[in-house]
Amino acid sequence: MTALTLSTAAAPGLRADAIVVGVAKGTGSKSGDLVVAPGAEAVDKAYDGRLAGVLETLGASGGEGEVTKLPAPSGFKAPLVLAVGLGALPEKDDSFSGETLRRAAGAAARALAGTKKAAFALPVADAADAGAVAEGALLGAYSFDAYKENGKDAKNGKNGKAPLAEVALLGGKPRDKAYKAAVERATAVTEELNRARDLVNTPPNDLNPESFAAVAQAAAKEHGIKVQVLDEKALEKGGYGGILGVGAGSAAPPRLVKLSYTSSKAKKHLAFVGKGITYDSGGISLKPAGHNETMKCDMSGAAAVFAAVVAAARLGLEVNVTGWLALAENMPSGSATRPGDVLRMYSGKTVEVLNTDAEGRLVLADALAKASEDKPDAIVDVATLTGAMMLALGNRTFGIMANDDAFRSAVHEAAEEVGEAAWPMPLPDHLKKGMDSPTADIANMGERYGGGLVAGLFLKEFVGEGITWAHLDIAGPAFNESGPFGYTPKGGTGSAVRTLVRLAELTASGDLG
Repeated sequence: MTALTLSTAAAPGLRADAIVVGVAKGTGSKSGDLVVAPGAEAVDKAYDGRLAGVLETLGASGGEGEVTKLPAPSGFKAPLVLAVGLGALPEKDDSFSGETLRRAAGAAARALAGTKKAAFALPVADAADAGAVAEGALLGAYSFDAYKENGKDAKNGKNGKAPLAEVALLGGKPRDKAYKAAVERATAVTEELNRARDLVNTPPNDLNPESFAAVAQAAAKEHGIKVQVLDEKALEKGGYGGILGVGAGSAAPPRLVKLSYTSSKAKKHLAFVGKGITYDSGGISLKPAGHNETMKCDMSGAAAVFAAVVAAARLGLEVNVTGWLALAENMPSGSATRPGDVLRMYSGKTVEVLNTDAEGRLVLADALAKASEDKPDAIVDVATLTGAMMLALGNRTFGIMANDDAFRSAVHEAAEEVGEAAWPMPLPDHLKKGMDSPTADIANMGERYGGGLVAGLFLKEFVGEGITWAHLDIAGPAFNESGPFGYTPKGGTGSAVRTLVRLAELTASGDLG
């Protein structure tokens, strides 16, 4: 993990491999001009106030995430200056949003892979800005190389670059409690989010329900979290027909993991439920060619829940948080659940399985029903649930559904606050009729159109009466198949971790219902 420190040192005299500064596109009277952002005054002065002009000569425009490198001026101990674009200069003042700073720091950290130490002289007006830059740098420096031999890509022989090793955050106040707290929070959240990314990126031959449960047990022991793991025998005894049905075709049996973080000062209780399909072949309803290759990511919801509970414990939040990881591998075999089979769920409801590739809702249904028994103040489930949500919202935005409009809005606001793209979605009652079954209480499929909403309506049936609930469908942003951008790498992203942590913080402070 990249080390991060707050520093009051001046950029010219700091021993580092690079100095990171921000530049923006001018607006208003400065429209079309390149503007050096606050925080880089000492660097600009060393260029005789002509840093913007030099960068323009090199082709820099200030566009968001754009990176331009140039030799450091004479007298600097760092040999390199890296200018990262912040986008348009705010018209009212020079205050950039936290997400803008996060993305810029992430882009700079990615560009500095292979570098030992970099000083970030980005705009830091307060502790919140410091936290945003810290998050972006630590997330942008992420690298998953557990399966690379001796730092080399075994497939193409190219030398790999180690992630940026150390970040010095200039403009910070090491002795200021607010700044220290912001950086400590950023470190805890990003370390757990990156752990979630590692889990998502781990190949399914090494990450199955049992090994995922073992990772959760080890982390729980380290951070004082109570853990309970139900194996296949306990699941059968308890009547968890959904989880067992999905895992029936695999040689790796399913698990249900309960993680319980408690605070002696807590007044509220949140439950997070995560879909943990460690590999999804589609089962008997086998996925077509071209749709299987990234299905190791189908446990991203469980990874997010796991990371959020551990982060809450590390931050010592004054709220009780329970995480439920519904873990199974969905495979075809002679023992697999067939289309037409009927499963009796933990809640007692029966479900006719019309499509075994609609399996996530089955494991979540059991976990939601079980989580409801604790009577939490709210339940939030997270899942890579439907391709329909990707069609609706694209690859970078997750959908939010809920049985309470105010809670859905609160979850959306929390996501926006931490920089995660999300959008509220409805749960139209008329779509429920499509899941009517002549054989069972409900079918696991409904109308083709609005499939993401149908899945949400199915889950709603298994939430305990009177319990506030929200469903996050992260099918789009959970796994980035294109190139990296900002602080987002290719592969597992850790989607929804920051939203869940923020919900826990707001609940602890009494600002969420």
